[in-house]
Amino acid sequence: MLLPQEIIRAKRDGAALDVPQIQAFVRGLVDGSWSEGQAAALAMAIFFRGMDGPERVALTRAMMTSGDVLEWGSAHLGGPVLDKHSTGGVGDKVSLMLAPWVAACGGYVPMISGRGLGHTGGTLDKFDSIPGYQTAPSLDLLRRTVAQVGCAIIGQTADLAPADRRLYGIRDVTATVESVPLITASILSKKLAAGLQGLVMDVKVGNGAFADNLPMALDLAQSLVSVAEGAGLPTRAWLTDMNQVLGRSCGNAVEIQEAVDFLTGADREPRLWEVTRALAADMLLLGGLAADEAEAFQQLDRALDSGAAAERFERMVQALGGPADFLASSRQHLPAAPVWLDVPVPRAGWVSAVRTRDVGVAVIELGGGRRKASDTVDHAVGYTGLYTIGQRLDAGDRLATVHARDAASAERAARALLAAVTVSDEPCAAQPVLVQKISGSATGVAT
Repeated sequence: MLLPQEIIRAKRDGAALDVPQIQAFVRGLVDGSWSEGQAAALAMAIFFRGMDGPERVALTRAMMTSGDVLEWGSAHLGGPVLDKHSTGGVGDKVSLMLAPWVAACGGYVPMISGRGLGHTGGTLDKFDSIPGYQTAPSLDLLRRTVAQVGCAIIGQTADLAPADRRLYGIRDVTATVESVPLITASILSKKLAAGLQGLVMDVKVGNGAFADNLPMALDLAQSLVSVAEGAGLPTRAWLTDMNQVLGRSCGNAVEIQEAVDFLTGADREPRLWEVTRALAADMLLLGGLAADEAEAFQQLDRALDSGAAAERFERMVQALGGPADFLASSRQHLPAAPVWLDVPVPRAGWVSAVRTRDVGVAVIELGGGRRKASDTVDHAVGYTGLYTIGQRLDAGDRLATVHARDAASAERAARALLAAVTVSDEPCAAQPVLVQKISGSATGVAT
């Protein structure tokens, strides 16, 4: 039976859905014959009952073919079409630097990104803080930008994986985000529709990630790699630490500014640099742009230090409608919150733990994310100057700066940050940011 209620009933009762049932669900998402309530009900049933390997592949393929699938052969790009995707974290701005960095090394990166999901920030929300930047360009503009610049970071157009676009919004507001089958299909449907030749996955693990423990993160990474490779897309994955904010900021405009500072050399937070560089190296290796890891790192360091990566970022911003002088004048172009409040630490000691999810929720409370799908995001708010685990502070030192719309919300955000950060008497060290690597059926612990 292909009636929505019967498909929901089958999954609710633990049955494996067949290809026609899955295709009926995906068609219903696109043509509106499935209501939001029915789609949410099936998402919840999948959340609790899961999906086996064939179901995951079928859902991914159906969502991929729900719209256009890009083909790059006729563009004669002269290099491999590559991408990276993160499962989401707090302060995760890796994509902002990685796409132009890889483009400066000869790759072509049509990066289809998403908006904030749950307590995590979204790459598109960050780019929306740049005046004029088009996160939903036409396919012609996407193709032209990738061909001329080497990278384009955009969202799903109306023509790419439209079924995922609708389901993505439903999952965000129905507590069905943390489902491995749904995450797998959501990510890979967009990536397969982008016509890639290689994909690197950044699977976050820790208290600020959807996968808050190692077994769940491994399950997700292995699901992504196996489904992608089953669809013919060479894929590698890294498990990376999300037990603290990545970088020194979280928000939207403030993360764009941190990315500019990274690319121009003004400031490169060590953990952010390490994870971005490792993911970029794997992209070069998958694309045949480097013979080994050492050569990949040499190319990347040269592209970053020479300013070539920063130049690609600025050209991408301009090509997609943003200011031509963005690198030199980013602070003038980005929105700024009217209230800035330093958060003093009440006691001396070492930062030893962060409840990272709570920090992400605090950004949403400031207005920097969504409580429901229709909410408008305040791109100016967030935190900057965040301390990382292992750093020492004296009593009264600034733990971070809150950027807020008014004094009352700034005070609430300051209290939330103090409650989320633990300061201890003894020195401590953070977990390495690179936790584990998954390549096909083989895994290796980072050294």
